[in-house]
Amino acid sequence: MPEKLRIGIGGAGGIVKSRHLPGFAKLDDVEVAAVSNRSRESAEAVAAEWRIPNVVDDWRELVRRPDIDIVVVGTWPYMHRDITAAALAAHKHVFCQARMTMNHADARHMYELSRLTDRVTAICPPPTVMPVDPLVRRMLAEGYLGELRHVRLCSLSAGGADPCAPATWRQIAAYSGLNTMALGIWVEVLHQWCGYCREVSASLRTWVAERPGPAGGTYRVSIPDSVTILCEFENGAQGVIEISAVTHHAPPERVELYGSEGTIVHEVGTDGVLAGRKGDPGLQFVPVPAESRGEWNVEANFIAAIRSGTPVLTSFHDGLKYMEFLEAVYRSHQTGAAVRLPLGV
Repeated sequence: MPEKLRIGIGGAGGIVKSRHLPGFAKLDDVEVAAVSNRSRESAEAVAAEWRIPNVVDDWRELVRRPDIDIVVVGTWPYMHRDITAAALAAHKHVFCQARMTMNHADARHMYELSRLTDRVTAICPPPTVMPVDPLVRRMLAEGYLGELRHVRLCSLSAGGADPCAPATWRQIAAYSGLNTMALGIWVEVLHQWCGYCREVSASLRTWVAERPGPAGGTYRVSIPDSVTILCEFENGAQGVIEISAVTHHAPPERVELYGSEGTIVHEVGTDGVLAGRKGDPGLQFVPVPAESRGEWNVEANFIAAIRSGTPVLTSFHDGLKYMEFLEAVYRSHQTGAAVRLPLGV
């Protein structure tokens, strides 16, 4: 293995610039060697800011470069499958920006290709609950809840309520596929804490269905801005998921876990959880211990996975499972019936 692993960036959007490039810059044993973006001008701007020596006009050229060991896929989801497939065929390690891809079929394709290679693959994990994640996982592993019975997730905002705001790539199905608001991020979190689901019933709504198009005129939005899901987890627990981008004066995002012996509640933005056991007078705030606070070490984790086999934070299998859940949500809404998981079984 080379002393320095050389990285090629295929798509340098906001998250790549705000998180991944700073994260890789902290590591002594890697070098970002090349970048491509939607335009030569934007790629050159990123290269100048981060002192990246090579700018290429096309991601295909980036993938073919023999001096690149790792391809970071930072494009919108519609390109994730093709770049990943080409990078793995060229024997590169792949770090893919979330969400994994457009739909379950593409996710299955990416996952199967990853199984046919010895290259390391990973997806960017959700930062939403990262600070409290170790605390919640420890409490769950210690049996704080007893038997998990009820799960509630509420993520409401007014971020998409303005009908005069132009459609972004997140609202354009040709770029986003089935990815809907923060649903995929939250499903990944619930999978980690509560396990997979075996049944999904969903109702979707697009309240702001017309927006100014990115190229002018009016764009008809098909991606929902309001989602309500009833689900049943594999252990039998019942779940309710409410996500909306068109609500005003909504409370903070919140995850509630209820079990036979206790309750754990987390409000996003707090450094702890509200928790109580059966017989306690109420919920008490449990802060995250300083020594076990979950920090952003995504890039270091990926490099450690390549060099020493450390498990990645979010695997292609994790991505396949949340894309499967999204597929089930859309199928349920279209048919008006519950959808059993896993799909195809």
